[in-house]
Amino acid sequence: MKFSTLAFAATLLAGVAGSALAQGPAYKAPHNAFGQPDLEGVWTNATITPLTRDAKYGARNVLTKAEAEAAEAATRAQVARADAPTPADATVKDLKNADCGADGISGFNCGYNQGWKDPGTAVIDINGEKRASILVEPADGRFPPMTKDAQDRMRARMAKMRAGGWYDGPEARAPGERCLVGFGSSSGPPMLPVMYNNNYQIVQTRDEVTILVEMVHDVRHIRLNAAHGPSSVKLWMGDSVGHWEGETLVVETTNIRPETAFRGASENEKVVERFTRIGPHKILYRFTVEDPATYTRPFSGEMTLNPAKGRVYEYACHEGNYAMTGMLAGARAAEKAGRPYDIGGPGGEGN
Repeated sequence: MKFSTLAFAATLLAGVAGSALAQGPAYKAPHNAFGQPDLEGVWTNATITPLTRDAKYGARNVLTKAEAEAAEAATRAQVARADAPTPADATVKDLKNADCGADGISGFNCGYNQGWKDPGTAVIDINGEKRASILVEPADGRFPPMTKDAQDRMRARMAKMRAGGWYDGPEARAPGERCLVGFGSSSGPPMLPVMYNNNYQIVQTRDEVTILVEMVHDVRHIRLNAAHGPSSVKLWMGDSVGHWEGETLVVETTNIRPETAFRGASENEKVVERFTRIGPHKILYRFTVEDPATYTRPFSGEMTLNPAKGRVYEYACHEGNYAMTGMLAGARAAEKAGRPYDIGGPGGEGN
């Protein structure tokens, strides 16, 4: 598979829906045998639109035609540079980091080069609006401030991990690195694009909507018209229950494990997602994250799911990943030799 380089509850969501859908005549989605709007298919959320907005745009989340075209042209040029053949006699020192990101894990001399990535090449387009960010609330497209308790909680967590050692055991590593769930909230909730494997297969039955996530072969089971399970039972992707509001599938997720909570959220995190078919080849995906214990206000985002070019690929990463054994063995060898090995964090492909 070829990849390239480069992520207020009902009232607020209703407002977001109005702003996104009011620009054209309402689209009537086909319905399945159960009378539900048909969301089935293989979709992708790959995009070059970032999760948060560049401060230079302020409260403006709609790019001009020139701005959108420039962003997409720059992406195409970057991909072309990174795809260019490497001279046979080149050494690492001869090469320019055409596709090496600031994350330190992407690029020819990093964990992933151009051949592994596919984050997309286009800006999000919602009814002709080219978007500057996925986040739409707060109005500046940035995350709201964290509460003092949340900041203290995160500092305590980091101190505990440093004291125990980032490489003391698999439990210290990020869930994505352990192949338990996808990294970067690809499986969600909320489901966000990352640098590759941004494909999703949606399957519907009378009582459930299932979403197969290409990244780390995660599967979300959304039970329709059901009650949440006990709060004592935490799940990797949370407990998702859904219902139909007209043409929109509304999904509420709670009971998310702390290891996969979005951006350090607490055990009380709640995510509400809305899936609406707004065209024959487009689903509008909206989400709101609420967690008063972590953020001073809820935040919301919206983007589109577009038809993928093929089927979902098998993602063969699994919890028996031999690289984990190699990482831990390398740390033990470094300790024995008296060499430093802690590069400053759990890193990897975790949330």
